[in-house]
Amino acid sequence: MDLVEVLRFLEGEKFGVLATATEDGKPEAALMGFAVTPDLDIIFDTVRSFRKYPNLKKNPRVAWVIGCTSEISVQYEGIAVELQGAELERFKAIYAEKYPDSTGRDKWAELTYFVTRPTWVRYGDYTPGKRRIEEKEFRVA
Repeated sequence: MDLVEVLRFLEGEKFGVLATATEDGKPEAALMGFAVTPDLDIIFDTVRSFRKYPNLKKNPRVAWVIGCTSEISVQYEGIAVELQGAELERFKAIYAEKYPDSTGRDKWAELTYFVTRPTWVRYGDYTPGKRRIEEKEFRVA
């Protein structure tokens, strides 16, 4: 799998669907803005009172689907970690670069940021005549 190609695709997308699960296994999904790092870490923010927050705290395993405007998409599974300290500031800067209007939301008392580190990624190009599906598993540190 060409990780640079996957990165470029993710950088060109603004939104993806994040799937989490409740404590009893009920799936929940939300359309989310996100940013991505060269290591394919996905950064997103949420509000602590939203449904996904307790889901993420109890079960950090998540899935993303990114891409719905063409025949190309990325399916992504990973572990979401709530950011704090220096790591929070570093990832917030990456997020703010993609969403400059997000900096004002820092004043929201309930706002928090997460980073998702990949465990599995599938890149699919279903363009007629170019069909290609590639997967990669990532080692969780």
